[in-house]
Amino acid sequence: MAPPTVVMIIDDHPLIREAIEMRVALGFTDVTFSYVGASLAEALSVHASLPADIAILDLDLRDETAPVANVAALVDGGVRIVILSALANPETVRAALKAGAMGFVSKSAPAGEFEAAFSSAVAGEPYTSPDIAGILASEESLSVNLSERERTALVLYASGLKLEAVARRMDVKPASVQEYIKRVRHKYLLAGTPLPTKMDLYRKAKEEGLVT
Repeated sequence: MAPPTVVMIIDDHPLIREAIEMRVALGFTDVTFSYVGASLAEALSVHASLPADIAILDLDLRDETAPVANVAALVDGGVRIVILSALANPETVRAALKAGAMGFVSKSAPAGEFEAAFSSAVAGEPYTSPDIAGILASEESLSVNLSERERTALVLYASGLKLEAVARRMDVKPASVQEYIKRVRHKYLLAGTPLPTKMDLYRKAKEEGLVT
């Protein structure tokens, strides 16, 4: 039998910590908690003696620690990180994912998004929610002019999801996603960059800073 997944919850709001702990405990089997508190230093100290598999981390701990440095410290300790934070501006999201976070969920997102991100972390897979995909794609630095839906579809699809999964995240039909991706390819082709395969789309999205 596989050992239980060891989880840390690091958030400086007691009610939120309690709600997260309850949701994880009720929604997932074979989970145990090694630390539930507000201090990254305490969490790392516990982790040294009782290694955690996953940390649910709020970036804004109000303890004068740098948010992205907190992510890096946990990643260096071998912890898979799901960020649950109100700090969801594009710069912070990009930096946190680049530092190694496996998922980023805004505190304003539906509860199902957190559960999906946590499930992905348990499986060792990255997770991109639709709202975060939209944030990542909102920067006006792309080499072509994509619509918001085209950018979101590109981010989700290039991150490795199948068309059906992207459609579920965007709440549209798979045919609509296929049309968005078709438009993305056409616009890049007109700009002199053909992207015939999914790997080509991934490489371009990475080059544009849309995925890590």
